Amino acid sequence: MAEAFRAEWGRVVAYLIRVTGDWDLAEECAQDAFAKALERWPHDGVPTSPAAWLRTTARNRAIDSMRRAATGRAKLREAAILRFPDDPDDADDRGIPDDRLRLIFTCCHPALPVEAQVALTLRTLVGLSTTEIARAFLVPTETMAKRLVRAKHKIRDAAIPYRVPPAHQLPERTGAVLAVLYALFNEGYSATSGAALVREGLCAEAIRLGRLLVELMPDEPEALGLLSLMVSHEARRPARLDAAGDLVILENQDRALWDAAAIAEAARILETAIRLERPGPYQVMAAIATCHGSASTATATDWHEIAVLYERLSEMIPSPVVTLNRAVAVAMAEGPAAGLSLVEEIERSGELSDYYLLPATRADLLRRLGRGTQAVAAYRRALELAQTDAERRYLTKRLEQTALIR
Repeated sequence: MAEAFRAEWGRVVAYLIRVTGDWDLAEECAQDAFAKALERWPHDGVPTSPAAWLRTTARNRAIDSMRRAATGRAKLREAAILRFPDDPDDADDRGIPDDRLRLIFTCCHPALPVEAQVALTLRTLVGLSTTEIARAFLVPTETMAKRLVRAKHKIRDAAIPYRVPPAHQLPERTGAVLAVLYALFNEGYSATSGAALVREGLCAEAIRLGRLLVELMPDEPEALGLLSLMVSHEARRPARLDAAGDLVILENQDRALWDAAAIAEAARILETAIRLERPGPYQVMAAIATCHGSASTATATDWHEIAVLYERLSEMIPSPVVTLNRAVAVAMAEGPAAGLSLVEEIERSGELSDYYLLPATRADLLRRLGRGTQAVAAYRRALELAQTDAERRYLTKRLEQTALIR
């Protein structure tokens, strides 16, 4: 059931938004369809086509709801004869055969703030809870809930069309669309909460949509850069967890499990982007991923080059998260004391105070410097903030090991 939700939620909601034009109704009917599946499938068995079952159930629920809400003969007749296509992936006049891509571009209309664009897409396309999205943005749940409501009202009140825009309007939405796909992939690659660290369906969906976007915009280097980045990370995913589902850090991963063909494909995509001579942050991140993917062993990793690339990235998109990643690279290239200095700068700024990777990174650097007592305290703080079971198990193991040798 969980797999069906991950695979089909966005498809069902995007379809219903297209045919009803009502975002809240679409989510409500999709939720109702999944609730019925949860109730019936354990007894009746999973249908031959779960996607078709979910779509039909949600569609019928939408029709019933619209009929109940209709007042007057004209509205009743309109609701009764409303056309709900059986194929949710009818191509539009631009030949884009995917409601989900239409949904992304609609959510990413320039009339909406960028953060609202990304958040709304994660809510409607992926089905993330408001709390999960709030964690991803490092803001309170109530703040995120208000943003989502305002974004939906803006789309309704401004009558923003549900479509992939014409070519001349694509550039103004490119940045937000790329941010959405990156956020979608990140939620799959490292979930914000829950028992599972990795949600493979979300990673696959982000890459699939990324390929569609590159097909739509073949000369957009940042679209190519993002696709390269996602493919490169996905190539290493099989080694991130062990047989027990526990996190395996990069230096300890079995590189024989990495998908060499995918790593090579990611490198080729990045080369295509670089030849367009319009550098951007996704290309830099893809270059960092390529450095990792091309290293045959952990010790062969070019950490100096990675540190330089993170410095370049921080110039493009100043961010405490980028600075934290740079601190790790600097620690590997120049020693843990140099990395710890950067981490302490972030701590003094007060940024990332609720981000578990900040104390986790500090703990690791303190451990490597032989400052066990301080490392234990930092690991405990990281444990308080970690949201997934796999992360908590990893930190608990590190904490226990450090406590024994301090």
